[in-house]
Amino acid sequence: MVYLTRVFHLEQVKAANVINIWFGFTNLTPLVGAFISDAYVGRFKTIAFASFATLLGLVTLTLTASLPQLHPATCISKDSVSCSGPNKLQFGTLFLGLVFLSIGTGGIRPCSIPFGADQFDQRTEEGVNGVASFFNWYYLTFTVVLLITQTVVVYIQDQVSWIIGFSIPTGLMACALVIFFAGMKLYIYVKPEGSIFSSIAQVIVAARKKRKMKLSAEDDGTVTYYDPPVKDSVLHKLHRSNQFRFLDKAAVIKEGDLTSEGVPANKWRLCSIQEVEEVKCLIRIVPVWSAGIISLMAMSQQGTFTVSQALKMDRHMGPKFEAPAGSLSVISLLTIGIFLPIYDRVLVPFLRRITGHKSGITRLQRIGTGIVFAILSMIVAGLVERVRRTRSIKSGDPTGMTPMSVFWLSPQLILMGLCEALNIIGQIEFFNSQFPDHMRSIANALFSLSFAGSSYLSSFLVTVVHKFSGGHDRPDWLDKNLNAGKLDYFYYLIAILGVVNLVYFWYCARGYRYKVGLGDFKEEKSYSDVEMTSKSNN
Repeated sequence: MVYLTRVFHLEQVKAANVINIWFGFTNLTPLVGAFISDAYVGRFKTIAFASFATLLGLVTLTLTASLPQLHPATCISKDSVSCSGPNKLQFGTLFLGLVFLSIGTGGIRPCSIPFGADQFDQRTEEGVNGVASFFNWYYLTFTVVLLITQTVVVYIQDQVSWIIGFSIPTGLMACALVIFFAGMKLYIYVKPEGSIFSSIAQVIVAARKKRKMKLSAEDDGTVTYYDPPVKDSVLHKLHRSNQFRFLDKAAVIKEGDLTSEGVPANKWRLCSIQEVEEVKCLIRIVPVWSAGIISLMAMSQQGTFTVSQALKMDRHMGPKFEAPAGSLSVISLLTIGIFLPIYDRVLVPFLRRITGHKSGITRLQRIGTGIVFAILSMIVAGLVERVRRTRSIKSGDPTGMTPMSVFWLSPQLILMGLCEALNIIGQIEFFNSQFPDHMRSIANALFSLSFAGSSYLSSFLVTVVHKFSGGHDRPDWLDKNLNAGKLDYFYYLIAILGVVNLVYFWYCARGYRYKVGLGDFKEEKSYSDVEMTSKSNN
């Protein structure tokens, strides 16, 4: 946001839309990367190709900062809006760099965690513990990297040099490539199993072909289901459930469906119980997944309008040091880092004694609580912006600066950190536990798809509000002059949408059924009942 407004001289709304559209595209690409990885080339090759794309993207961004021909001329005016914007070459080069980064994200994000998990034999206790340790170290490393990025690197970019600031991650990415390829002889490579979408299509087509078949409400033994042993790569065999029973018809054996070897004569007429239940898992997940899109939209504001607010506030920490506006998200990261150990060591044992559930609360309850914190964050953000605008107008500063510490933004960022700690991690755990074993790259991609949806929805909302909230000689809510606009109304609008989404999420979650086959859950209970009794069932 700072680079686009200060260096490329884009207006606030246009910069926000560029970021939201890019974030949206970036979070769509993991779905493609996951499909290519799981179906055709495998995770190692996908990560390798994506890493080169990421390096190209970083090199391109570094060139936009270092070559005068690739960014607008320096402007001495404090108001970036009055400065000349980028020409087609400059904006095209910037766009090319962002596209390379999106391609890199598309391969790395859905495959890095599953590829790490592939290195452990999860059929052994040692392997299971190793995977758990890997997840912990992965998340810890990721958090530490974000803290360094949002403080040291952002400070260098903002206060020292954009060239050096972009060169640091570029050099580190080059080192990462060398380290990654150095371990080629040590890795365990899991072969791709073909397109998962063909399996899904086969279940749907087979069920449709047998749609006139009648199935009794209870399994009375009048029909025989095709239920062969699962592949070695599948860790959990799923048992037939009573939800979406119309799909069970795809697994009913009729005359001529099996060859003399006992295998399906036509995969488009007969599928296994395992394949049918995997499709059921996906159908159950979709409503819960869709509810996450609006809840993530509040997070999108941290990198756009929150930064715009910070640029107009006092960011001094002492007489000489001024905090970069782009580093404010560190407050959310610190909140996560402080809250998670407390949650794990204090809150979970306390809640476990009350609920009897091994995790204290269910995954969906955790996600729902995170949605509540997102709503509260937007309400607080609106209240703080109203105070900021009032003080700024009273001060009469022609540049719009506010005699108000930037740390007034801390409450909304702390609440957003709590939202991330509960909602985001809850979604990651939920998707990875509920997706079929061989679709976990898709599970991670689906989570990224939630961010894509929230980014595009946020961009659409920004455009609509910017276009229709003004008129009759009144500036719109998102006017380039923050003091003339009504940014607080925009925050309240997101909070209202969040409340509507919370009701929808509650409706989806209360009827959710866990996938059957893990041995911990019963199918015939609602989500909350299933979760609350899981401990006794063990």
